[in-house]
Amino acid sequence: QVQLVESGGGLVQPGGSLRLSCAASGSLFSFVATGWYRQAPGKERELVATSATRGGTNYADSVKGRFTISRDNAKNMVYLQMSSLKPEDTAVYYCNARRFGGAITMDYWGKGTLVTVSS
Repeated sequence: QVQLVESGGGLVQPGGSLRLSCAASGSLFSFVATGWYRQAPGKERELVATSATRGGTNYADSVKGRFTISRDNAKNMVYLQMSSLKPEDTAVYYCNARRFGGAITMDYWGKGTLVTVSS
C-alpha cells in the first residue's frame, strides 16, 4: 500500500514563499512520475508540476518561473518550492505518484495540505 504524506502548508502573504514536502512510503523509483496537484474551492483539481523518474519536469503555465519541483530519491521525498505566491495560489495541494501496470495507470494521492495566500 502506497502512502503519501504532505506537509508544509500554511498561511503566507502575497509575494511570500513556502516549501511543500511529500514523504512516500516506497522508493520513488517504483513510480514513473511524481508530482503536485491542487484544488481551489469550487474548482477542479489541476496539475501544478510533475517530475518524471527518468528525468524531466512539467509545470502548469500559471506557476512557471515561480514554482520548482524537486525530489530526493534517497529519502523518498518530493518537494515543491513556491515563491512569489499569489492569492490565486490558495488551494489544497496534493502529492501524486503514478505507476503503469500494463495497460493500467495507477495514481496514488496524499490527503493534501492547505496553502492560503492572503494578507
